[in-house]
Amino acid sequence: MASTLTHTFSTPTGNKKFTLSMWVKRADIGSDGSIFSTYTDSNNRADIRFNSANRFSFYEKVSSQQYYVTTKRLFRDPSAFYHIVVQFDTTQATAADRIKLWVNGVQETEFNDTSYPSQDYVLRLGSALAHTIGDNSNNADQFEGNISHLAFVDGSVVAPTVFGETNTATNIWKFKSPSGVTWGTNGFHLKFENSGNLGLDSSGQSNNFTTNGNLIQSLDTPSNNYCTLNPNDVIKQSIGIATPTFSNANLTMSSPDNANRQTFGTISPETGKWYWEFKVDVAATTGHRLGIFFSNNKTHGGSYYYGTGAFYIHQNGEIYYNGSSTTYMSSYTAGDIISVALDITNGNIYFSKNGGASDSTWADGSGNNNQAFPGTSVNGKLSASWPAAGTPITPFFDVYGNGNKQSINFGNGYFGTTAISSAGSNGNGSLFEYDVPTGYYALNTKNLNTYG
Repeated sequence: MASTLTHTFSTPTGNKKFTLSMWVKRADIGSDGSIFSTYTDSNNRADIRFNSANRFSFYEKVSSQQYYVTTKRLFRDPSAFYHIVVQFDTTQATAADRIKLWVNGVQETEFNDTSYPSQDYVLRLGSALAHTIGDNSNNADQFEGNISHLAFVDGSVVAPTVFGETNTATNIWKFKSPSGVTWGTNGFHLKFENSGNLGLDSSGQSNNFTTNGNLIQSLDTPSNNYCTLNPNDVIKQSIGIATPTFSNANLTMSSPDNANRQTFGTISPETGKWYWEFKVDVAATTGHRLGIFFSNNKTHGGSYYYGTGAFYIHQNGEIYYNGSSTTYMSSYTAGDIISVALDITNGNIYFSKNGGASDSTWADGSGNNNQAFPGTSVNGKLSASWPAAGTPITPFFDVYGNGNKQSINFGNGYFGTTAISSAGSNGNGSLFEYDVPTGYYALNTKNLNTYG
């Protein structure tokens, strides 16, 4: 079963007018992903989605009639939350005024293709039908990513400024809690704040949605954007081999065959102290790698992982740095969790296996994980020359071997769809399996602005 939210609408306040507001962070770039839909059969359906060409679109079909609006703009940034507001008002005399669209507070005026509904057309979307969040209501075209503050106003058009506003200090569009909204009969506002009831409606209309499948409440929100893996930034062992598979909102990566593939985090700090965790879901046949990369040296011309810029731990416990390797920590395999504590300020990096800051599980630099943090002078310390100040440093990992899979927790509290067994201490609002060393932080925008 697809992971969705469902609700059957009553007779609407007005099925010629409604407003939909959403904050979305895409993960499955290049694939169809339906956000909000209703479906009876292939000839009677409607949805709002990102299509496989990375455009945002509305599509409605009733028998032989088809209506659609597709943006010219492409949505290909897996690190960004987009605020999208769609206004429907088929009472308008001008066709282009019947469907209007805003992205981050700016109205879209250029479209790839359009077919506007006729004046006073009764919309299928928003009518007294079953509606789905997360796929096309036919268990297809699952949306992969994060959805935040999804709001529907039944019977009226509402300005984007009700749901968002410009931060005067940063000039960045940010979330705004809606107020003074007349929601209408089928109106709802899903904040996704209640982990036990993700479909709880906060509008006061009691239009709660039913949760289906394995939905996960994420700390990754428009007001605090977390690091994820970047499917647009992949280096493969050789040109032409298959790309790795990304899942779980770009926090899991798996390999289709025996070739190396590396990907990188979406946040690359230049200073500060940072912490994250890797978990080996399925072990490789010969090994895989995880660590950091000095972003200024990144090239996409082929295999770089033995060259300048990569500092990583191999599955056998060896470190590789600038083309050389040496025994460093104990080996790891399926089920193991590797903690990374990156101190850019002082030029150190530390690794732990299956333990936190209060445990003697940190690498001693000679093949063991038996040191307390920060331990001895050889404890996880990068002895080679650290890059110049201001060099972006990016988390990365490599998958190798058919079915090899790893997941990463940047502080959301999950490895894939599995919650951490118990939260460690000192997470500063983020959720990690193990204790976080004092003074180290999760890679998210709030921490980056404060400590980076």
